[in-house]
Amino acid sequence: MPASTDMASLTDDELVQACKRGDMAAFEELVARHRDKMFARAFRIVHQEEEAMDLSQEAWIKGWQRIGQFEGESSFATWMTRITINLCLDHLRRHQRYRVEPLPDASDEGTGIDRFLPPVWTNPTERLERSELRTRIDAALAKLSDAHRTVLVLHEFEDMGYKEIAERVGISIGTVMSRLFYARRRMATLLAGIQDEEKPS
Repeated sequence: MPASTDMASLTDDELVQACKRGDMAAFEELVARHRDKMFARAFRIVHQEEEAMDLSQEAWIKGWQRIGQFEGESSFATWMTRITINLCLDHLRRHQRYRVEPLPDASDEGTGIDRFLPPVWTNPTERLERSELRTRIDAALAKLSDAHRTVLVLHEFEDMGYKEIAERVGISIGTVMSRLFYARRRMATLLAGIQDEEKPS
């Protein structure tokens, strides 16, 4: 690929192919596009900013090392999400905050956060307000215990079922349901008032 090529104009798939040829600039462009998402994934699981930063950085290192194994069966973002989440779960296991197994896969867009958000009303400040709501949701997640937050994140953000969560985390399905129930109830309490704030006058 010529050095003059504008990386920003290339698709993720094109950048991946360049990476497989050893083009570090192409990988840097992929990092720039997806690093915020990968950090957010890590942060929602470990909920420690420094740990999340370290884990997401480690995920990118592994991504570069394993780029030759990426076959394009899912999007690059999905592939990187799986690597990031696996590292986070391994981290929790090493620190005995959880007994977990790696995820076999992870969804691309992780839209679970929207389940906690009220309907968006069309107005000029919609995107800003949406961002503020997400900030409040992350703050509420921080108030949950590791046990309750991880179950909630895996179910609501990664769309994992009770059985899969139980297998990955190493707890019973009943415990998954109990923790999820408590976590949802706690989140509802912490986020009380958002619905009223979002309604148009």
